Amino acid sequence: MSERVSFGVLGPLEVRAGERRLRLGGTVPTRILTTLLLSPGQMLPVSRLVEAAWDEDPPATAAHQVRKTVSDLRQRIPEGSTLIITDGPGYRIEVAPDQLDLSQFSGRLQQAREAAVGGRTADAAEQLRAALALWRGPAPDASSGSLIAAGFAVLNERRLVAVGQLVDLRLGLGEHEELVGDLRELTAQHPLREDFRGQLMLALYRSGRQAEALGEYATLRELLMEELGVYPGRQLGGLYEAILRGGPELLAPERAPKEEVPRLEAPEQEAAVLEEPAAPCTLPHDLTDFTGRERELAALLAEGDSTGPRIVAIDGMGGSGKTALAVRAAHRLAEHYPDGRLHTDLRGFSPGQEPRDPGTVIAALLRTLGVPGERIPEDIDGRTALWRATLSGRRVLLVLDNAADASQVRPLLPASAGCLALITSRIRMSGLDGTESVTLDVLSASDSLALLTAALGEERAGAEPAATAALAELCGYLPLALRVAAARLRSRPRWTVQYLVVRLRDEARRLDELRSGDRSVEATLRLSRQAMDAEHRTALRLLGLHPGVDFDVPAAAALLALPRPEAEDVLEHFLDVHLLEQHEMGRCSFHDLVRRFVRRLPQEEGETAAFERLLDHYLATTDEACRILFPSRGTDPQRSPRFAEPPVITTPEQAAGFFDRERGTLLAVVRRAADEGFDLQVARLARNLLFHFNSRSLLQEYEEAARLAVTAARRCGDRAELCRSLSNLASGLWKLGRFDDGIAAESEALEIARRLGNLAGEASCLDTLGLFHGCLGDLAAALRLLERSVELYAGLPPSRQAAYAYCNLSTVYTWLGRSADAVKTAEQAVRLSRLHGAPGEEIAALNDLAIAQLDLGDLEAARSAAVQALETGDENRVPEDLALALAVASEVLARLGAWARSDACAKRSLELARSKGTPLRQAMVENILGRLRGSEGDHRQALALHRSAYAHAQTIGYPIESAQACAGIAAALAALGDEDGARTHRTRAEALVAGMTVPPGQSAPVLRS
Repeated sequence: MSERVSFGVLGPLEVRAGERRLRLGGTVPTRILTTLLLSPGQMLPVSRLVEAAWDEDPPATAAHQVRKTVSDLRQRIPEGSTLIITDGPGYRIEVAPDQLDLSQFSGRLQQAREAAVGGRTADAAEQLRAALALWRGPAPDASSGSLIAAGFAVLNERRLVAVGQLVDLRLGLGEHEELVGDLRELTAQHPLREDFRGQLMLALYRSGRQAEALGEYATLRELLMEELGVYPGRQLGGLYEAILRGGPELLAPERAPKEEVPRLEAPEQEAAVLEEPAAPCTLPHDLTDFTGRERELAALLAEGDSTGPRIVAIDGMGGSGKTALAVRAAHRLAEHYPDGRLHTDLRGFSPGQEPRDPGTVIAALLRTLGVPGERIPEDIDGRTALWRATLSGRRVLLVLDNAADASQVRPLLPASAGCLALITSRIRMSGLDGTESVTLDVLSASDSLALLTAALGEERAGAEPAATAALAELCGYLPLALRVAAARLRSRPRWTVQYLVVRLRDEARRLDELRSGDRSVEATLRLSRQAMDAEHRTALRLLGLHPGVDFDVPAAAALLALPRPEAEDVLEHFLDVHLLEQHEMGRCSFHDLVRRFVRRLPQEEGETAAFERLLDHYLATTDEACRILFPSRGTDPQRSPRFAEPPVITTPEQAAGFFDRERGTLLAVVRRAADEGFDLQVARLARNLLFHFNSRSLLQEYEEAARLAVTAARRCGDRAELCRSLSNLASGLWKLGRFDDGIAAESEALEIARRLGNLAGEASCLDTLGLFHGCLGDLAAALRLLERSVELYAGLPPSRQAAYAYCNLSTVYTWLGRSADAVKTAEQAVRLSRLHGAPGEEIAALNDLAIAQLDLGDLEAARSAAVQALETGDENRVPEDLALALAVASEVLARLGAWARSDACAKRSLELARSKGTPLRQAMVENILGRLRGSEGDHRQALALHRSAYAHAQTIGYPIESAQACAGIAAALAALGDEDGARTHRTRAEALVAGMTVPPGQSAPVLRS
């Protein structure tokens, strides 16, 4: 009979089989098992377990390691295969309640609630004691991973709530003297929690220690002011005043005999409430689940200048929680304004209503303060004067909510010291002098989770932590959206959080889903748009056409057909009314929900023309950036954009920065343009992008842009553009190791070039086809094609493209053992590259030259070429070529005895090849470094490098490097004493070489070892 397994997560993770504690084997299995146990019976996808194990930096094999770890846990834990169950795309753990302390904790809390409801206070207290006794130590902190720490933060809050409930019950049972010590410890651990401090004050008072009770209040007040700049809350203040006056309502109840059943409800005296002041208070109720905004709330609660009235304007987009913050602050500050706390809705952005007239608002406020209607003047000036006179000498707090603009608010502002006006509006009140400004952004991710948890309840939110986090993200962390989503879930108790998440992922329906009763995110945004004039409504719609995440002033100017200064004024207006955000100087973006609202607006005339202007702008800018960065590229001067102000790019740094910053936007523009049928612009803009993608080795983006260009050129019937686009696609496919696909694309390009009589295009196609055939092992075809390409280039003006052909021919000569010919052609490639200022081609040519000179044994010449390649290379421009240059330099330096420099080059080469290189380049680099390590006697490292090279070469079908890798593996195994393995790999290398096609009369490739 197997031992019964139990799990403990309330403290450090503990797994026991009977009395025996099990070892789990490290951090990763501990984190994965903890994550499963925090959500017992719930399927957690592998992606969530990856996040739990490695946070935001998982290894490439993370998913595989998770599965392997789960398998290991099943082996280590008795009956583990029945406890940890594979469930669809993830795993769940099935444990009985008595096997997991978390389940027992939740069960005890439930029993305590039931006992309390039944009036069995002593039983409820006992259940709470039992629940808290399950905790064996502190919960894991952030060092256990952010996901686990977040889960335990919720659990720890549940523990503290249970502690507070137990204290309340014990106070009700008359155990105040016994509680003083425990409460002192609690307040020391949680010095800013008002609930524990209030319980300590009550326990001290009931123990006849009134002075100490009052001292605790003073201590907390000083702490809160020092740490947060706020005063204790109203409830604690009421308790303080009751202790001061020795209120009989605070007297302790007599201890109940054990057989009696005391009432759970706190005695009436424990909830001492201040008498309602006679001064008027029209504040709305304070939200019990108000969350976040600590910094903004502290600013509102800070003391202002006592020489005049304090005016604070709170601005933010619709639904950002401006009113909730103002009301929370007003309630916290209420005791400082004994003459009145007034709230009025100015209806600046209210559905179906016009903004309220300031004179009407003043009349209503005066009546609230007791001024008879017959004394209120009819004119606005008279009312304003009476309003300010009425407030003179009084301490009144005003909440002027939902203001339309500064002109509406200005007559309402108090003029005398001692008054506070809190204004909320969707626009910035820049027209009000002497006003403090508090701008609200969306909530943080953690505060959004806290709001959802408060609104849904800890149990429901805690049962689906990943889905709750996803829900917050899909709501854009906007408080209104979060509350609407929570309201929908509360009204549909059978829905899971994940079900609503799935519905919200449908972008076309997201705004429709964020609707509950009369509250709707879309309606809130519509009110902001309706308040605009026609020109700004049109501008908002046109800016929504931009497909990127953010945009700058020149892009906005193109969309709006405005000069850049006027376009910037429009953007500033939208920033002021919080329909745009600015997280970086000079760049604007829509909040995600605002963007979806704008893009749902009915299409109007002029949108196609606006998008075409944006296309023209990006064409002109990328043309200029390419002219600066890639001066030897071909140009197309007869096709200039029809609408574009001169680009603001003048230096290589600006050009590179533009491409790096805008690459995602530019690719999105190309996709949108392809959908809209702007075929010629798609081909041109994509071609400009390819230069940047190639220089940064962004090969997936390169292939997508190249394929869009081919489709567009084919659709518009421009054969010359199609020829260029097919050749560009083929170049990307070569780097990706997709040789057969590349041959198909380049063969079509060759046919078009010949029909057009384009000799330069034909030479370029022959060059690339020769490269592909060489990589596939058909060296005879490669040599024929490349020699014909070089022959054609010889009859044409010197060009950068010719350098490629000479480079590739040099490589084939090297493979065939014709090292002297390889040196000559590589030297010609270097000359052509330098003639046209093409550093990318130059480093490739210098690499070929150094390799050929090494084969000839000319170490000094090889060293010179390798050093020049390193000086030419740049990690930000075609980094895989620099990786090869470093590998070649490492070999040269090792042969010259410069071991330290060789090792440094080898290390950086491998890092670059593996982080930014292609499989093709990785295979070459690892074979070179493998041979180098073998020559140094480090045969195990050599074996690992050659095996990795073989895997990369086999993945893409690259026989020459596969054969080199097999030869290296054979040499390493032989040196390590594995002659059978060495023989197998020598045979495999020979077979790969035998499968290659070589020109008549020439030898098969010689393998280096």
